[in-house]
Order: sequence, then C-alpha cells, then structure tokens
Amino acid sequence: MSIIKQLQKITAQILFVIVFIFFSTLEAKNLDKFNKGENLSDYFSGILLLNQSKYKDSYEYLKRLDGLEISHPTYSSKYLYSLVNSGKFNQAYNYSKKLDKDQRDSFESDLIIGTFLIKNSKPNLAEKFFLKAKKRNSRTVLDNYVVNSLLVWTNVKNEKYENAINNLNQLDKRFENLKKIQKIFLNCYFNNEKTELLFNELISNQRTDFSRYNYFYANYLDSIGLKEKAFNVVERSLKKYPRNLLLNQYKLDLANLKNNFYFDCKKEQHVIAEIFYITANALSSQSIYQLSNFYLNLAKYLNKEFHAFDTLMAENFYNINDFSNSKKTYQKLINYGDAFKWFANKQISRILIKQERKDKSLKLLKKSYNDLAVKGLYETFDYAEFLKNNERFEESIKYYTIILNKIDKKHPLYPEVTDGRGVAYERIDEWKKAEKDLLNSLEVSPDQAYVINYLAYTWIEKGIKIKEALEMLKKANKLKSNDPYIIDSLGWALFKMKRYKESKDYLQQAVKLMPADPIVNDHYGDVLWKNGKEIQARYYWNYVMSIEDAEKDLKEKVEKKLTKGL
Repeated sequence: MSIIKQLQKITAQILFVIVFIFFSTLEAKNLDKFNKGENLSDYFSGILLLNQSKYKDSYEYLKRLDGLEISHPTYSSKYLYSLVNSGKFNQAYNYSKKLDKDQRDSFESDLIIGTFLIKNSKPNLAEKFFLKAKKRNSRTVLDNYVVNSLLVWTNVKNEKYENAINNLNQLDKRFENLKKIQKIFLNCYFNNEKTELLFNELISNQRTDFSRYNYFYANYLDSIGLKEKAFNVVERSLKKYPRNLLLNQYKLDLANLKNNFYFDCKKEQHVIAEIFYITANALSSQSIYQLSNFYLNLAKYLNKEFHAFDTLMAENFYNINDFSNSKKTYQKLINYGDAFKWFANKQISRILIKQERKDKSLKLLKKSYNDLAVKGLYETFDYAEFLKNNERFEESIKYYTIILNKIDKKHPLYPEVTDGRGVAYERIDEWKKAEKDLLNSLEVSPDQAYVINYLAYTWIEKGIKIKEALEMLKKANKLKSNDPYIIDSLGWALFKMKRYKESKDYLQQAVKLMPADPIVNDHYGDVLWKNGKEIQARYYWNYVMSIEDAEKDLKEKVEKKLTKGL
C-alpha cells in the first residue's frame, strides 16, 4: 500500500472516531433521531466526500440529516457548502431562510441569503443579512473584508459618489490593491471622468500583476463606444501578456463583432461576483479549495455569463486530483470561443497524460491545433512543447523551426524556442545542433539556470568542457539555490574532475533533497565508492535497482557495479 493510501486510510479512521464521539454526545432529545448506524454513516460519508470536493455525492448523504443543525451547528455550514458547490443555489437559499427563521443562522447562511437578494435586485434587503454577517465573529480577515466590500456595493444606488468612495476608503488597509480595483469600478459605476485614468494607473503598476484588468479596461472602453481604443488596449496588453486567456478571447470577440459584455460595472451583481472571484483566487493560492469553490460558485451565480470563472474551478479540481470534474469543467469552456477551446483542450490533454492515456492526449491536441483558424506563435510553441514533453522529438523540432523562421533574437519567445529545440535535438542524438541551440538561448538570456544545467550536464556526460561546465553550474547554483538537479550536476562535475570529497558533499545534499531519484542515488553510490565507503555505495546502488521508474540501461550499468564495483 502506498504512503498516500495509508494516510487516507488513517485519516478516514480518525474522522470516523470523531464522528462517532460527536454522535455519542448529542443532546438526549435528539438521540433517537440521529444515533442510528445509517445516520452515523451518512454524516461520516457526507463530510468525507465534502472534504474530497465530491459535492453532489456529499449532498446526497447530508440531505438525509435535515434537523441535525439543532444540536450540531457545524452541520448546517457543511450542508450549505455541499448545496452551493453542487449548484443547488435555490435549495441553499431556502435552507438558509429556514436557519434564519429558527435563529440558527450562520456566516454562510447570511452570505447566501444576501447574495440571492442581490441577484434578484433587492439590495436593501440584502444589506440586512450582510450586516448580520459582519457582526459575527469573523473566521478570517478575508471574510471580514468581503462582507465590508459587499456593504459598499449594496448601498451604492442610494449613495452619492463622494459617500461611496468614503465608504470604500474605510475598508481594511491591508487590502489596498483590492481597494484600488473597487475604486475603479465605483468610478465606472458613477460615470466619473477619472475611470480611464485609474485603469491606466492600475495596469501600469510594476509591483503587482494586474494583467487581468486590462480586459476590464478594454471592456469599459468598448461599452462607452470606443471600440477602436478598446482593440488597441487589447493589442498592447497582449504584447506584454501574450498568454492571457481573457484578452485572447476578447480580441477574437472584438474582431468578430460578437456581443461580449460579460461584465458591466453598472451592475452591482457583476462587481460583487468579481469580489467573490478575487476571494476564491486568494483561497485557492493557499490550497483552501473547498472554500475557494464556495466563493467561486457564488460568483458564477451572480454572473453566469462570465465563463472565465470556470478556469479557476477546473484548476481547483485538478489540484485535488479530481480529474473527472476538472475535465468536465474544461469541456464546458470549449463552447465559449476559440481561445477558450484551445486552452481547455491543452488542459484536458494534460489530464489525459496524468491518467496514462497518452495516445488519446496526443490525438486530441493534434486535432485541436489543426482546427485553429489562426495558428499564432504562442499556440505553435505550446504545441511544440507538448510534443517534446511527450517524447515526440522530431515532430516538435518541426514546429520550433516554424517559429524560429518567423522571429528574431529580440522576440521574447526566442530563448524558450531555442532551448526547447535544443533539448529535442539532444534527445535524438543530434548534439551539434542541440549545442548550438542551447548556446543561442543562453546568449540572449544568460541567466536561465535550467538551460545552463542542461547544457553543462550534457557536456559532463560526454566528457567534454568539464571545467567550463563546472563554472556554469556554480552560476546556476547561485541563481537557483537548493535545486536538487543543479546540485546533483555540480557534484557530478566535481566527480568527473576526481574531486571526490567535494563531490560527496554536493551529491549527499542532492540525495537528501531528492531521495527517490534513481540517477541521484546512482551518482551518490559512485562517490561513496570513490571515498572508500563500498558497503554504503552498494546500499544506494541496490536502492536504484528497486526503483520501478529507473530506466533499463541505468539498471544494467548499476548491476555491473554491484558485481565488480567501479
């Protein structure tokens, strides 16, 4: 049994004990209803599935325990997560109303009722529930910020511009960047002449990545009839952020005169949806995926036409290895435009590789690339990288070459393309071409630690330019300290120069950082042998033989060393 499966089993056992104790200590008046074995099993299964982000399955179990909130308030929050995250928002609203009536409401139920009322254009009623949420003991600073932001926007119709800005300025100073975003939306809402200036200030910020808001800026210009100016903003932004999905799709929509107003700053629902999205993104970056999806589903409820929300949803599922739901979410994106389609198919191909369905993955992305109406430089590069990473080296060289025939050394893609093609050439034993490409990549961008490592390590393996390789690897090690691959290469260069004591120090560090890597263990075995530690060397060589993923030719070499030594 793998370590992961053992941990999952132990976690399940611990959770079972906790749930058992919980049910054993319910108030006496509720014991008859909830102490039956099937109810214990339902709660246990529902929570376990919820923690695995299997929301629909979780809901099926938790819905059977309606009433449990009387003695166990935590149940209601968990049940609401299962409802919202499985798309059952009306049920979540009705259950939240029941909790409110019974005075068993919570932060989540207040938030859900308020969001429902905002969606149905009842901001005055929504304010009451957001105020209730604000008065509760906040679980996190982020929750508190969200509620205070919502109150700014529920009041906005009844406020003058100056008062709305003043309300915004009262928000927590620790969220200054998020306040800047909301300030732009407030100016847009009130048709203030400062809107365009504020957009320019935001996207020109060098300290924080506000690339997403180039789309909102272009969308704003388009909405006030400045279509040509909107297109120029998109073109300029794509030069700086060529992979930005929103901008790429928006460019296609503008060119095709497609109705693309998925966001309207004059709709409180849309602005609040963006606040929920920002919150979801922050939670996702901290690997709090269940709560991230909760806020994300609130965002989708308020602005269902803003399909880009699904990119974060799909990535959240991917990060918890729920490839089925991740794939389903990406498949929805395919229908929303060519840029979304290409992006989604790339991600689905990545999932298929994870599922060990390489042939299907290759067929899918080949078809998707061939179906592109316009095969841009970045789409071609992504396809070439995909082919190289899946050992289709000769095919990848063809597409790298197409790009290099269209760009010069000043293009930002040049060092990446020459690096990629160089690796592909090396893998098919065309070393002179590989070396030339790798050197060209470093000539343009000399601080690429991994390109340095690849070139220097290959020199070492070929027994050439060892001293030059060592100096390059010292530089790479400074650029990327504590990187096990670079440390291993550095140690191996010293080994080839017969500096065995120094080599041992580096290779020992590499094997600590990457204990399951067969090549690192083989190298460490070699240096132990050269330092007179034959027994320890054989231990590491034997370990290499036990590693399932170790390549056949490596195992053959190690087997000889086990018999004869070095």
